[in-house]
Amino acid sequence: MLAALFLHQDEDWTLAALARDLGVSASTLHPEVRRLEEAGLITAKTVGRSRMLKAATNHPIAKPLTEILTYMYGPTTVIAEEFGSIAEIELLLIFGSWAARNSGEAGPPPNDIDVLVVGDTDRTTVYAAADRSQTRIGMPVNPVLASPRRWHTADDALIRQIKSSSTIDLTPSISPREHT
Repeated sequence: MLAALFLHQDEDWTLAALARDLGVSASTLHPEVRRLEEAGLITAKTVGRSRMLKAATNHPIAKPLTEILTYMYGPTTVIAEEFGSIAEIELLLIFGSWAARNSGEAGPPPNDIDVLVVGDTDRTTVYAAADRSQTRIGMPVNPVLASPRRWHTADDALIRQIKSSSTIDLTPSISPREHT
């Protein structure tokens, strides 16, 4: 619940939507919501017949808590887990606006996460991993597939752009690979 609220700080959640997203009943969440509200970690306001929940970003531990939750449940962890079972991956990178913001570059919040998959792998398997990641993260995950040959040539404009911008290398986070 904290991950959903703190990793999506710009969203207001109803108790029902949060429960649905987490796969539990609203009655199960209700006591936890009350405890977090009493601790000042979340705020709740009534709009019509609904209670709208939001992370209390002004709380003294909001920033370190968000950093911990991002490390534990954020895109880098989720994408490494979901793509980690694909044996043919030689390199797995997050690039684009999400990587740029993560490295401290100024700009608007990212609307999606771009992932580069280098290897001779099945497109269907990669897109299935992206779909699972997207469901868990709550943000579109856009995979780009590249053969090892494409990655190592200088002719491709997209590859040159990726190599010259901020990236997050998830290759060490996925299960060990045999490289040929």
